[in-house]
Amino acid sequence: LIYVSDKLGKLFAPVRYDMQGNIDKLTTRYSMDKNSNSTLQDMILLEKSTEKDLIAVDALMWLRRALHMILLFFEKIVEDHKAGKATEDLVAFLKEAYHKTLEPYHGWMAQQLFNFLSRMAPTRSQVLLALADGETGKEEITLHNIEVSTIKLKKNVLALKTFYDDNELEVTTVV
Repeated sequence: LIYVSDKLGKLFAPVRYDMQGNIDKLTTRYSMDKNSNSTLQDMILLEKSTEKDLIAVDALMWLRRALHMILLFFEKIVEDHKAGKATEDLVAFLKEAYHKTLEPYHGWMAQQLFNFLSRMAPTRSQVLLALADGETGKEEITLHNIEVSTIKLKKNVLALKTFYDDNELEVTTVV
């Protein structure tokens, strides 16, 4: 998804930067003890039980939230297509995804930044062309690939959400 966010332009640059930072934190934590950190869940539970500063717990939580936003955004594009529409202006899709995933945890400044950046959202045609590596005439296959990818991503996002809820790891602090 980092690669995908690169293709979508400046709007997704802050999301990409944040996701990469969280991936780097998780990689650092994993590298500390590869045997004990064989799964993300093992790594998170180990950190929770042994550390005061929960860097990996926080990093995975924010990574999951960002992935969830991207998931919802792409699901809206697929739903729109299945409804026989081809909505070009994706700002509403993006704002709905943000509202459901990241906005509750963002303070005023982050929300204002998002609102400003959302005005630069690529159009549907631009998104599909970017995901097709610039090849025209690939709309149907690109939408199919988006749908397949979102189904897989959704399973992972929901599994992580359930894991965080079950282990009381979710933090609702506004930043």
